[in-house]
Amino acid sequence: MTEKEYQHSLSSEDCYLQFISNSKSKADFFLTNDKQFFLKTQSRREIRFLLSHLKHYMEHLEKYPHSLLVKFLGVHSIKFTRRRKYFMVMQSIFYPDERICARYDIKGCEVSRWTNPAPEESQVVVVLKDLNFEGKFITLDKQRPWLLRQVQIDTSFLQTLNVLDYSLLLAHQPLHEDERHPSLSFATFILRAKKSLTVRYTRPVTGRSLNTCSSAAVPGVVPEEDSSIQNTELDSETSRAEFGEQSEGASKVGSDSAEVLEFQAQNRRLLPNYKNPIHVIDGPEQRYFIGIIDIFTVYGFKKRLEHLWKRLRHPRQSFSTVSPPAYCLRLCQWVQDHTK
Repeated sequence: MTEKEYQHSLSSEDCYLQFISNSKSKADFFLTNDKQFFLKTQSRREIRFLLSHLKHYMEHLEKYPHSLLVKFLGVHSIKFTRRRKYFMVMQSIFYPDERICARYDIKGCEVSRWTNPAPEESQVVVVLKDLNFEGKFITLDKQRPWLLRQVQIDTSFLQTLNVLDYSLLLAHQPLHEDERHPSLSFATFILRAKKSLTVRYTRPVTGRSLNTCSSAAVPGVVPEEDSSIQNTELDSETSRAEFGEQSEGASKVGSDSAEVLEFQAQNRRLLPNYKNPIHVIDGPEQRYFIGIIDIFTVYGFKKRLEHLWKRLRHPRQSFSTVSPPAYCLRLCQWVQDHTK
C-alpha cells in the first residue's frame, strides 16, 4: 500500500465506523469505512510514551519483520477551543473481517475476564475474553512453534519497555474447502516466499508521524507484487512439509546461505497469500487473526500499589496487574497451553 492509498482510505467520503468497545478505558474507537485502519483516541501520556520509544519500536519491527505487535501508522491531534484531542492510526488486526466468527481479547488471567456473548442472530460485535475461551484451542499444527517463539520475542521486547496489561487479540474463521487444500504448485510457493521476504519497515521522518515517507510502503502492509522474483530459497521444516518438497531446488539449494540464516534469525514464516498476511495464520481447519495491542501501560508507582491491593482482594485468582516479567511469562504460558 502506498502513501497515497493510505491517505485515500483515511480521507474517504464514506463515513467512519464507530466501534463500541467493552474496554474499561475511556477511549473512542473508529474504523475506516474499508475496515483496514483502526483509529483510537489516546491520552497525552500515551502519545509521549510512544514517541519516546518510537526508535526502539521501529528497530524491533526491522529486526523481526513478522512481529505480531500492532502496526502504528500515524499520530495526530485535533484542537478544540481549549484542549487538544490525540488519536493514533493503526492497522486493523481483524482485516478483512467478513467471515470472522469470534473475537477475543486475551490477557492470560481470570479476574474480570468474562464477557456475555451477543445474543444469537445479533449484529452486535462483541469481543470476548479469556474465560470465554476456556476449553478451546488455537489449532495450528506445524505453525505452532513459530507462534510460540514470536509471542515470546514480542512480549520480551515489551518487558524491556516496562509495560504490562497488553492484550493478545485473537479471531478465527473457518477455511473454505479450497483454502484447506491450497495449490501446491511451485509458482504458489514462489509467490508466498516472495511475499514473506518483501516485508519492510521504514523509519519515520519526523517524531510525530509514522507515515511521512513519500513512496515507502505503510508498515506491516505487504507491497504489491511485481514481475521480479527474488532468488532466495527457504529451508524450513514448515515450508517443506506444507509444500511436500515438490522442488529439489526449493528445499535444498542454498540451505546454508546468508539469506536463509537471516530468515531464521528474524523468525520469518511463509506468509499466506491473503490480505493482512502478517496477522493471519492458517491452521488445518481455521484461519486465525492474531496480534498484540495496548502497549502503553507502564508499571509505575500506581500500578505497583494496584498490584498489592489486588493481591489482597483476589488471593487465589490471577489478575492483570503484575510485574512486566510476570506478565510476559504468563501470556506466553497461556499461548502454549491453548495451542496445538
